[in-house]
Amino acid sequence: MNVILFDNPGAWKNLLPLTYTRPVSEIRIGILTIKQKWNLWLKTSCSYQTEKYLSQKFTLKETGNSLFISSHICPDKNVCKAIKKLKAGEALVNNNNIIAHNGPQNKITKKTEYALPLFEITHVWDIFKKNAEALTADFELLTAGKRSQKISSTVTIIGKKNLVFFEKGAKAEACILNTSTGPIYIGKNAEIMEGSAIRGPFALGEHSTLKLNTKIYGATTIGPECKVGGEVSNCVIFGFTNKAHDGFIGNSVIGEWCNLGADTNSSNLKNNYGNIKLFNYAQNRSTDSGLQFCGLIMGDYSKSGINTMFNTGTVVGVGANIFGGGFPATHIPAFSWGGAQGFEVYQTEKLFETSEKVFERRNLKFGITEKEILLEVFKMTAEYRR
Repeated sequence: MNVILFDNPGAWKNLLPLTYTRPVSEIRIGILTIKQKWNLWLKTSCSYQTEKYLSQKFTLKETGNSLFISSHICPDKNVCKAIKKLKAGEALVNNNNIIAHNGPQNKITKKTEYALPLFEITHVWDIFKKNAEALTADFELLTAGKRSQKISSTVTIIGKKNLVFFEKGAKAEACILNTSTGPIYIGKNAEIMEGSAIRGPFALGEHSTLKLNTKIYGATTIGPECKVGGEVSNCVIFGFTNKAHDGFIGNSVIGEWCNLGADTNSSNLKNNYGNIKLFNYAQNRSTDSGLQFCGLIMGDYSKSGINTMFNTGTVVGVGANIFGGGFPATHIPAFSWGGAQGFEVYQTEKLFETSEKVFERRNLKFGITEKEILLEVFKMTAEYRR
């Protein structure tokens, strides 16, 4: 069966700025991206139905017999079982929202209500709020029937040792791993340096590094090719991003190709302990998250200079560069250059120059496809920079 993960336009807009540069199914939550989860659960390689300007990089493979699944839903045993039962022309729905359909949507002849709970990502804060549940499920999925690589005797494990899993090439020395609050997964060729203290649930992606004396509070995910130091609490970092020095971020989501300068700090709790509001692109205004703890949401390719301070509920768009003293605005539009004293437009040519160098450091090429996506995002976000 050919499986297509389709982006519901409402969900895609609600998850901006993270989805300006990716389909919803490329969001990482737990250990894996949503697409990677579906690939494993359905034992296939899913393709994407997403915004036109993203489709050159995230391609669609459509045949006469395709199964379509809403990309903001994470798989579990029950929903997979229900989806597999769908025959041609049938759809699985929840409160009139389509979960999946077998064949084109305009040829649906029968709808079946799905009454069980769904694991949905509908707001940017769901990514860190639901990360513990997703991480635990992914840990079970990835480690079932497998044996962890041997762990150095200099590592102190508190809690159940079978909840620590090291993939091939992963290494750690003289650190503390506490599984009493959840599992700890260390990806291939990842490294935990000496003095680090980690409370699960936690995942460290392939080729990523925790610097000396890093402090991690779960549920935290660090994707592939990252360098992280300082203090991190209940955050998801998608990948290819550095926060290599001291500084605190909590209850936050950081995209790919970002860099947080030394002593960058993000507040995650208001002084009055009230609910935190975040800018929502779908509604074009700040909306109440209902959360008491919420820090920084940062789109891809954005960076902060040393000693940068972010207030609670700050949303940073794609390709922004923030620096200087004081707290900048809680909504920093894409391609903004500056800080609390004001912003100017960060021209795409300058961003491209920097990105080419950053990609080269990881033996990758910043190509025409990435440039075209960012040029489209630049046009789409012009209204916010006025």
